[in-house]
Amino acid sequence: MTASQLNKPVLDALDQHILRSLIQDAKTPYAEIARHYGVSAGTIHVRVEKMRQSGVIEGTKIKINERKLGYDVCCFIGIILKSAKDYEQVIAKLNAFPEVVEAYYTTGNYSIFIKVMTHTIEELHQVLAGKIQSIDEIQSTETLISMQNPILRDIQP
Repeated sequence: MTASQLNKPVLDALDQHILRSLIQDAKTPYAEIARHYGVSAGTIHVRVEKMRQSGVIEGTKIKINERKLGYDVCCFIGIILKSAKDYEQVIAKLNAFPEVVEAYYTTGNYSIFIKVMTHTIEELHQVLAGKIQSIDEIQSTETLISMQNPILRDIQP
């Protein structure tokens, strides 16, 4: 067995059902989930707490509609670093930009792949030219603008 298999919590069918219910709506009362699966609300509470303690559930958060807040431009930027040793420095600098909402350390053509959200194309240009491309450790970037997001879902337990 690998180390990751040893640390992987074992989830039974009820745990998976609970997770699916909470993924769909994190505000679902435990009593409602319990009624649906024929167990007590206390059982749901205990199961959720065990999943929190094991790290399966890391927290709860609300889902925001970015477009309703005026964020009409979503893009992905592939970043090629001048040197692999610059990774941590660049991530720290990117983290300071609120427009950068996700970052991934990747294999392939790019060292880092980021998701950027802005209100307008003009704002994207300012972020790209004035912030991201001004980072000395970045050799080059490639920007892909998202036209739609037809599939967006959480992983299913």
